Amino acid sequence: SDLKRWPLMKRRLWPAEDERSGRKQAGSVGRSGARGQQQRGGRAGAAEPMEPGGLSVKLGLGAVLLSALTLLGGLKLPGAESQELPERGPRKLEMDQAVLRVCNELLHESLVVSWLSDHCYQCLYQELGNVPAQERVGHPRNSTFAIDTKHPVTLQVSSSVDRQEVCRVHESFGELGHYSLWVAKANLSNASGPVNCKIIIDHEAINNNLPILYAFLAFGGLAILTSLAQLILGHHFVRNLMSRLSNRVEMERLINSELGSPNHLTDNAGRGNLVPGQMPSSYRLRSLDTFRGLALVIMIFVNYGGGRYWFFKHESWNGLTVADLVFPWFVFIMGTSIALSLNPALQAHRSRWKLLGKVACRTAALVLLGIFIINPNYCKGPLSRDTLRIPGVLQRLGLTYGVIAVMELLCGKCWPEVLSLDSWWSPVRDVLIYWPQWILILMLECVWLCLIFLLPVPGCPRGYLGPGGIGDFGQFVNCTGGATGYIDRWLFGEKHVYQHPSCRILYHTTVPYDPENLLGLINSIVMAFLGLQAGKIFIIYKGQNKQIMLRFFIWSILLGVISAILTECSKDQGFIPVNKNLWSISYVTTLSSFAYVLLLLIYFMVDIKKQWTGAPFFYPGMNSILLYVGHEVFEHYFPFRWKMFNDRSHGEHLAQNLLATSIWVFISYVLYKKKIFWKI
Repeated sequence: SDLKRWPLMKRRLWPAEDERSGRKQAGSVGRSGARGQQQRGGRAGAAEPMEPGGLSVKLGLGAVLLSALTLLGGLKLPGAESQELPERGPRKLEMDQAVLRVCNELLHESLVVSWLSDHCYQCLYQELGNVPAQERVGHPRNSTFAIDTKHPVTLQVSSSVDRQEVCRVHESFGELGHYSLWVAKANLSNASGPVNCKIIIDHEAINNNLPILYAFLAFGGLAILTSLAQLILGHHFVRNLMSRLSNRVEMERLINSELGSPNHLTDNAGRGNLVPGQMPSSYRLRSLDTFRGLALVIMIFVNYGGGRYWFFKHESWNGLTVADLVFPWFVFIMGTSIALSLNPALQAHRSRWKLLGKVACRTAALVLLGIFIINPNYCKGPLSRDTLRIPGVLQRLGLTYGVIAVMELLCGKCWPEVLSLDSWWSPVRDVLIYWPQWILILMLECVWLCLIFLLPVPGCPRGYLGPGGIGDFGQFVNCTGGATGYIDRWLFGEKHVYQHPSCRILYHTTVPYDPENLLGLINSIVMAFLGLQAGKIFIIYKGQNKQIMLRFFIWSILLGVISAILTECSKDQGFIPVNKNLWSISYVTTLSSFAYVLLLLIYFMVDIKKQWTGAPFFYPGMNSILLYVGHEVFEHYFPFRWKMFNDRSHGEHLAQNLLATSIWVFISYVLYKKKIFWKI
């Protein structure tokens, strides 16, 4: 009677060729359980508001209202459900997980199932669980596991007795899908013959990217509506009416800081009549505020969770995700603004000592804000000295700003656009007339390279750039970050650096590691200096739009070639991989190359062709420090966060994070209209 079930098992083990075989993404851990019936349930949050295209309060208010209606209306998004696992398994699936049932048809041979993510470079296999042996023919035993679906995985099935590999399968699993891995002899008559492993889809996975599509459509629809509104407002009669109600001269006067307007180009006509101490006339580059605001909006979105999608989180180690782009871009545009803000002050012959004092005060203010306000342990009080994190984002920004601003004050030129016009090297004068700065930057980079590759680190090889943990086949478990991590732990102490690095989950690292490390400050300065170079191009080639765009393009190509050489066009196998945690030099050159391209495009659309006003990103760019500090301080308060119906739903998390980001954009718009600009 036991053999009566064999035809069914045979059909499941060797299905027809036209049987379904859709496969999705991949993953990790679980525990053993029994076969059971699966249920789908839960409620979905919805995709969300809108992309403002260009003008008024309708921009931010529309975003907030559409997001709220989406949530309150209960629009059901695929990908928002959670499912229960069978008895003896984990009670519910988390986001980015699937059900894997391993069925063992090997007689009297129990199995061990291990997994290895394709995203984990040179890693050890991690044990998933055990599957008991089949005691009677026709009665296979099984165990059920929850497996991660972010990346493809390799499943290794081994004998639990001698750990000898039985078979190996590479698969991509989909979120909330149900899969069966059948392990059986390829030839039943040959007990010592090869083993066949085959994965069968029991229940199709959901498409967890649909909420992103819905959000994109919502934002795109709002952008179209805003463009239509702009077309109406562009009518001659309406434009005249609006111009009478505006007071742009007063706003521009209020925006300017004592160091000079950070995004202004100086009008050098009549500079011979310039009175010392008097600021030259200038006009504001909206493209820089737009660029800064774009980086800030993406930063707020990913800091709030990014819908819990893996590509909106920081990369585990080598490589890039969306979250890894924004901070370097913010540093880059800060360097550009330094050049444009200090140049008018130098042309007005203001005291460099007074300017140095203002730079020192701003640097100190940013560092103190980062340590005592943007503090992960603020619930323990601002002076929780035992676990106070010393490195941080604002600390990095403040120190980078200080070094670049001092360098520009000491070596900057008052009228660089008229220097060396008749020299044979005039086409590259934007580089050569600042040769002392370039020598200093090259010296700093040599210091970084020497410390990274020559500093001896106890228990680690020289020049180690890996994540430690189970990476590099588990040989260097406590070597996370090599010299970079070692310097931080030695200087600040293990309790005063970041305790939850992005490599902790995938690579199972155990030592603290801070992505805003001290050694990375050197390459942050290099990044800001490359942005400073963009500012000098604006100054030297003012009014020559083709020359500005050509130089931006050349710089992007040059930095891209350097990145290709350093990385060998690979993610993990180059000389110096692109790595945000290390702030490697290839990371800086790659992101600077992207920044030059992006700045070129925004400058062309906003300041040259004026086809785009820069909205909505222009408004956050005008109040960047206030929005950054505000979104960090109020992150866990309503309306930026609330209790969800289903916290395992990508759609609901995406709706919440987009709504929170839209609210900050709306706040920046209101501050702009009220002429409130917070500058440090």
